[in-house]
Amino acid sequence: MAEALKQMRNRFDRLGIVLSGLCAVHCLVTLLLVAGLGFSGGILLDPALHRVGLALAIVVSAVALGFGPVRHGKRGPLAIGAVGLALMTLALVTGHSPAEAGLTIAGVALVALAHWRNVKHLA
Repeated sequence: MAEALKQMRNRFDRLGIVLSGLCAVHCLVTLLLVAGLGFSGGILLDPALHRVGLALAIVVSAVALGFGPVRHGKRGPLAIGAVGLALMTLALVTGHSPAEAGLTIAGVALVALAHWRNVKHLA
């Protein structure tokens, strides 16, 4: 049972890393398409997509990073992830701009780092 829970938490951390990467790619591709090709952005800039992404990041991070200190006693990954989620939230209220992209990319990088450190501490 304990091994199954450990595997589930590891999967959530890995999912967090993948989602962080996809979010960063989304931000960069959207910036390139809007700036380079003059597209309005359509669905890529839809605020609902960003709200859903943030909600998903919060849920995955809460599960994976929230159990980290219980299992390995280190609070660092949880703190790093919280800062990353705060940056992502700030980006959401900033509005579409280069600042939004910068905040989001910094936020997802921190969240991915937090998940990676959580996996390393659990190993």
